[in-house]
Amino acid sequence: MGNCFPYRKRVDHVQTTRNDSVQFSGFSKTSSQMSQHLAPPSLTVASCSKKSAQSLPTPRSEGEILSSPNLKAFSFVELKNATINFNPDNLIGEGGFGHVFKGWLDEHTLAAAWPGCGMVVAVKKVKQEGFQGHKEWLAEVNYLGRLHHPNLVKLVGYCLDGDNRLLVYEFMPKGSLENHLFRSGGQPLPWPLRIKVAIGAARGLVYLHDAESQVIYRDFKASNILLDTEYNAKLSDFGLAKEGPSGDKSHVSTQVVGTRGYAAPEYIATGHLTAKSDVYSFGVVLLELLTGRHAVDKSKVGMEQNLVDWAKPYMMDKRKLFRIMDTKLEGEYSQKGAYMAAVLALQCLRNKAKSRPNMGYVLSSLEQIQAPKDTLKRSQSEQKPLPSPISKSPIGSSHPSPPKLTLTGSPMQ
Repeated sequence: MGNCFPYRKRVDHVQTTRNDSVQFSGFSKTSSQMSQHLAPPSLTVASCSKKSAQSLPTPRSEGEILSSPNLKAFSFVELKNATINFNPDNLIGEGGFGHVFKGWLDEHTLAAAWPGCGMVVAVKKVKQEGFQGHKEWLAEVNYLGRLHHPNLVKLVGYCLDGDNRLLVYEFMPKGSLENHLFRSGGQPLPWPLRIKVAIGAARGLVYLHDAESQVIYRDFKASNILLDTEYNAKLSDFGLAKEGPSGDKSHVSTQVVGTRGYAAPEYIATGHLTAKSDVYSFGVVLLELLTGRHAVDKSKVGMEQNLVDWAKPYMMDKRKLFRIMDTKLEGEYSQKGAYMAAVLALQCLRNKAKSRPNMGYVLSSLEQIQAPKDTLKRSQSEQKPLPSPISKSPIGSSHPSPPKLTLTGSPMQ
């Protein structure tokens, strides 16, 4: 399902979603999203340690999912009142999954409130499109009803009333990362905030991957990263999320769905899903943060249509990196930090899933980029040098703090 947190009006909330789809600031405006299949099925999940997240016992029946004590079961009439009869003036996003409206609830009782009073929420009204739509709606309720973390969007409740399926989320005032990076006319996102957003999104993935029952997000992209008033990033849209492999299994085999340009090559080719599939997608978004360009841009010609293919040659040469940096930054960024981020992105984008770092490693690398210069120098002097992108990244159970990032040779193993 598309994202779900508003922030501007219709067109402003546009963002890409599942396969060539488009999402809004937390909600999506998609052309062909839900179950567009990128390729065949089957996927693999790498193990991550530190069981920090909650366990998600499976299988769970629909009744068990909907009886979550963390969520309110709304009636259709309640949400109709909260959105002023789904007034078009309150429309904050639309897409292949349906429409998203701004609504108001009493902070204590969660009853419908007058506009401008109480708590602002985003109400996603899902299209009545049969089993697939219901399946993704239920997946969203399942995961966001059980998993709670500062870097995951909060699901307030849901509505299953006849053929009506709705979801109620916290309102994300700053909309989606995609809007900030790509919408025309807006203020460009400064370099420090880009790193802050990347760190917040990475923390969300670390939480999911380290769950006792690992969760693979499977649809990580700029339009699914929503921002609060302080630009803290939160992952939204769990309609495609899957639990990772259990026991001695190395991967999850599943139908290939997602968004073009973000999906890992091995997932597209085999349908084998692993946590390293999310790592690849993270690398694409990190590259978008560096360049200010879409993962796939059909307005470009030839190789330039695919961001990864176009950017690789420049990312491998420190002297050429400036050629792909977002011109909207007007040179206002740390050259050293940008290079470190480029090296990290290349590691995440390695063709071989096993050669990619885990998200814990990615997170600590980003935190190093964000650290003040004096702290960075001190930490670098105390740590071992970071393996060059051509060498294999640590994939152990712990999350080492990566030291100085260096780039030698080809990181695209």
